Amino acid sequence: MQRLALGGGCHWCTEAVFQALGGVCCVRQGFARSDPPDHTWSEAVDLEFDPGRLSLDDIIAVHLATHASTSRHKLRGKYRSAIYLPRSAQRARAAKSLARISTQTGADFVTRVLPHRGFRDSDERFRNYFATDPDRPFCQTYIEPKLALLRQRFADLLKRPAGPAGPQAPERPERPEAPAETGRTSGLAGAPGARP
Repeated sequence: MQRLALGGGCHWCTEAVFQALGGVCCVRQGFARSDPPDHTWSEAVDLEFDPGRLSLDDIIAVHLATHASTSRHKLRGKYRSAIYLPRSAQRARAAKSLARISTQTGADFVTRVLPHRGFRDSDERFRNYFATDPDRPFCQTYIEPKLALLRQRFADLLKRPAGPAGPQAPERPERPEAPAETGRTSGLAGAPGARP
């Protein structure tokens, strides 16, 4: 298992997006920080994933597609667009993936790759926000469009429904580490429901 944190928009949205992906074992909603000048707490999710089932490249492509990853809006302190990783080798790999997707799409991402220096959980009453009541107006307005985008462009990455074998979805075949597909990365700048 590997761990990273992702920030970019409202953590209620980011939590629901990554809870929907196969290979993601645990998603914690809260606040992440890095080294100065990015040491202030910013909304994020911390997730644990199986790299044999879900590649870092796919995680980055999903992240860029599901938040305003090209917007330099005034709320970037609260909603820092970032990929937080603990080890320098992971950060180098993530930076290459980010650069490759930028080249493929022509997008000027504000998303940065930063050292993971801390994570603090959200108040319990806000955790699993979409899962506990998907009919809330916020969920329908901001989260559901991101999940629709996942179903449209990243369907092969979604968790499979439980089958006759029991509550766990069958294991996905191992995915090689490969560049994100052009179809997945096109139009990242205008993701539906993108919210700071």
